[in-house]
Amino acid sequence: HYGRHGSRWLIGDRDYNRPVMWLEKADSLGKLTPKGKEVLVKLRKLRDAAMGRDGELTQRGALQHKQIAERMLKNFPQIFAGKTNIDAKSTVVIRCILSMENALQEMTRINPELNITHDASYHDMYYMNQDDRYLDSLKNSVGIKVAQQEFAQKHVSYSRVMQELFNDPAWVKQNINQSDLNRKLYKMASSIQGTELRGKVSLYDLFTEEELYQNWLNANISWQMAYGNSPYTGNVQPFSQRNLLRNIIQKADSCIALPHPGATLRYGHDTMVTPLTCLLDLNGYGVEIKDPDKIAAQWWDNKITPMATNLQFVFYRNKANDVLVKVLLNEDEATLPIKSDVAPYYHWNDFREYCLKKLAGYKR
Repeated sequence: HYGRHGSRWLIGDRDYNRPVMWLEKADSLGKLTPKGKEVLVKLRKLRDAAMGRDGELTQRGALQHKQIAERMLKNFPQIFAGKTNIDAKSTVVIRCILSMENALQEMTRINPELNITHDASYHDMYYMNQDDRYLDSLKNSVGIKVAQQEFAQKHVSYSRVMQELFNDPAWVKQNINQSDLNRKLYKMASSIQGTELRGKVSLYDLFTEEELYQNWLNANISWQMAYGNSPYTGNVQPFSQRNLLRNIIQKADSCIALPHPGATLRYGHDTMVTPLTCLLDLNGYGVEIKDPDKIAAQWWDNKITPMATNLQFVFYRNKANDVLVKVLLNEDEATLPIKSDVAPYYHWNDFREYCLKKLAGYKR
């Protein structure tokens, strides 16, 4: 298992503070509409609830990993029976550590006999959250920025939203970064579902369905270009997870030799799960997409990496003593571009060869 942490508060105090500051300034000058005043009250509630919780796991995020753990034990009882060994590791980020601990608590509740080891150390960060300055530099190139800006100009319109909030367009133009405010409001609206404020506060009514979709389009292409197989970032970004994939193969090889292998559980981030999904080319997510306008037709960030997204590699041994593997993306069976007579199960030797050949093709 390699999973993203559960639902969290937004990262960066500015995501909460900046919109409040802008609307408070406008309110002090009489520039807010009644709708703007209503939104300001909501923004203050969100800011206060998130105070001091920059990027931290929410209660719902903890629950998500408890439920994923419960389903794993229910779906694969043979693996988690008796005194099975469970090896769990997390990145050193607290939301990931707490995600891991909530999952392990649930496993222990269901089966107190489990033999669990768990750790979160910089010792393992070379594969748990690999740092690659070269690949990161490609994500900051002029080409990708220009492409995203041109796309945004065609697909994001925030003038109506600004008119909903403010009563003086001339003042807004001189004093408010409208595109940034629009983007932050969209992020805040989307994040509420992962907090205990869901059902009590909503910002979605500020946007039309089309405006929500246009905002998503921009977020989606930024993820595909930054972590997928995109010519704008050298077609190599998925290889940021080469060490993680090698570790998965190594652990699988060693565990397959055991009479009762157990499970390895890893807890990290969307910036690992997304490129790993593309590196494996699960469900076709590793295909190159040259035209930004075609990304949304075949690549969806919300399906690849929602909060608590996870990849599960489940191993089976058939009567012929042949080891098979099935990959689950968010607990749904996923396909690979590997020939198989038993798909979506794949012969481990074929899967292993496919991965090692792909890794060998990256020379840097």
